[in-house]
Amino acid sequence: MAKNQKIKHDKVDKTKLYPASEAMQLVVDNATAKFDESIELHIRLGVDGRQADQQVRGTVVLPHGTGKTLKVLVIAKPEKHDEAKAAGADHVGADDIVQKIMTQNWLDFDVCITTPDMMGVLGRAAKLLGPKGLMPNPKSGTVTTDIKKAVSDAKGGKVEYRLDKGNNVHCLIGKKSFGAEKLAENYNALLGAVVKAKPTAAKGTFLKSITVTSTMGVGVKVQPPV
Repeated sequence: MAKNQKIKHDKVDKTKLYPASEAMQLVVDNATAKFDESIELHIRLGVDGRQADQQVRGTVVLPHGTGKTLKVLVIAKPEKHDEAKAAGADHVGADDIVQKIMTQNWLDFDVCITTPDMMGVLGRAAKLLGPKGLMPNPKSGTVTTDIKKAVSDAKGGKVEYRLDKGNNVHCLIGKKSFGAEKLAENYNALLGAVVKAKPTAAKGTFLKSITVTSTMGVGVKVQPPV
């Protein structure tokens, strides 16, 4: 283990569950890389994701955003294009964009938003968009007639959380430069949303473990809310 990595490990008590504010400060202090490290939240949930009634998925707008500027694509009919551009969409189109995705494997965007009447057209590109997590979905607010709000939310720090195959949720909650206080506020917003999304079919302990970490740092275990 490199010397500076050992110092980071020594600062964190692996057996301790830290209060959220203290955990954020530890993560910030341990983010010593020369770039602005991303801060991620990892939650292990007491659900069985193989069961349809135990899925956990949703979105939340973080109070301070993620620190990452997302490229937003809007696919809609021409009458919605001006609204999308005015809201700040990076790319706007209709069938032409879908064709570009399919023929050129063009995926130069982070979020794809569409209107319900274009889902049939966009469905042709589902095999490309789905595996990349880019396929719009009504549950994430990316299939909507309110293009202005959807673009504004995406640009303003909306994150989507969803269960992976290991029954974990992983989400970006900011950058080291945010500081511990803003990170804690983002953490509370995301964790609160996940707790609210607890399926009624879930039994036993819902929040199995909570860990925050920076890109190059070590994981810090967080005490679940009472």
